[in-house]
Amino acid sequence: MEPKKNRKLDPNRNSLLYFFVGMTMMLLMAFLALEWKTYDTTSDWEVGLIDPNILPDEEVPITIQKIELPKPKIQSPPEIKIEENDTEIEETVIESSETDQNEEIAKVEDIAVAEEDIPDQIPFVLIENAPVFPGCENEKTEKEKRECFQEMMQNHIRKNFRYPEPAQEMGIEGRVNVIFVIQKDGSIGNVQMRGPDKSLETEAARIISKLPKMAPGKQRGTAVKVPYSIPITFKLN
Repeated sequence: MEPKKNRKLDPNRNSLLYFFVGMTMMLLMAFLALEWKTYDTTSDWEVGLIDPNILPDEEVPITIQKIELPKPKIQSPPEIKIEENDTEIEETVIESSETDQNEEIAKVEDIAVAEEDIPDQIPFVLIENAPVFPGCENEKTEKEKRECFQEMMQNHIRKNFRYPEPAQEMGIEGRVNVIFVIQKDGSIGNVQMRGPDKSLETEAARIISKLPKMAPGKQRGTAVKVPYSIPITFKLN
């Protein structure tokens, strides 16, 4: 048995008509929105600024300026000097530098040998024979002498190290980079240093001043100056 329905009360009865009416109204509203035009309002003073008839008539005076051009300079032609035909011209004779079979050959003993140009100062890592720290004379090879030099330098710093009291009270720590030069006679000179505090630099200078005299470094058998750098670290426990 089918249920009875009243077609007049069915909400879907005119749905297609409602759809077309709604679409038509939406298209009409979109068209009106796109075609809508507005104009800016203008005032009398704005029109007066752009109206050429409102502006007063003024005649611009005509001025005439005279421009004086510089006068062209007339240069005289250069003087041409004609030499006489009797002038004698000396010709330079280029002699040949090639040897002749009759030329005497110089002896080997008579040839002067130029001296080797050895720098006055060579860094520690590049010198042939590094300076020898006292106590390292018995080392045989150059490598062993350099290692002994490093070890003796560290022992000297530990032995003479003393933490400055002002820096200790203020809690100052840091590293002092020291550079000095081992002179040709083995003495220590040209000491330079840079650190975080003056008291630490003074203590580093005191330690370096107590270094003993060393055997100088040599380059090809000639004594030369050897710069050496070492850091000294100050650290509180």
